[in-house]
Amino acid sequence: MSSLPESLELSAYSPMWPAIFDMERMRLDQLFGPGTVAIEHIGSTAVPGLGAKPVIDVMVGAATLEVFEIRAPELQAQGYRYVPELEKSNPTRRYFVKTDGQPGNFNLHGVVLGTTFWREHLAFRDALRMSPTLTEEYWKIKRRTATRHPNDRTAYADAKTAFIRMVLDAIL
Repeated sequence: MSSLPESLELSAYSPMWPAIFDMERMRLDQLFGPGTVAIEHIGSTAVPGLGAKPVIDVMVGAATLEVFEIRAPELQAQGYRYVPELEKSNPTRRYFVKTDGQPGNFNLHGVVLGTTFWREHLAFRDALRMSPTLTEEYWKIKRRTATRHPNDRTAYADAKTAFIRMVLDAIL
């Protein structure tokens, strides 16, 4: 049994998402030490006009993955739960979730700066931010996929992969 919630709930875009990210970014900057990591808002909540699961994806880039392992107790004290089982599918990321709802729910992706994960997530976000057409197409895919797979996050993620890959292949 996965320790992550399975049901999918998509919401229309909320202009509050960037503000919620900014509040969490400030907390994380203090936790890691100002200027020691790069903190980016990624995922659909980072794209104006794009609907999403109401969970803010935060990507934290550091010099090494050990930075996240060392800070894990402090992250846990801030309400984050470490999810090590996801390292089987992606050993280049340390993943934490915060689901207390105050002020929001968060996925924290701890990665090494400059890695493929880092570059691709920023490139995809930026491509959507620059293209209302891509944003609308992706939103249609997300809604259709969530309807088809309402209780299966893996199938939902897998169904979006072809579109994401197409966009990345065109820009990278």
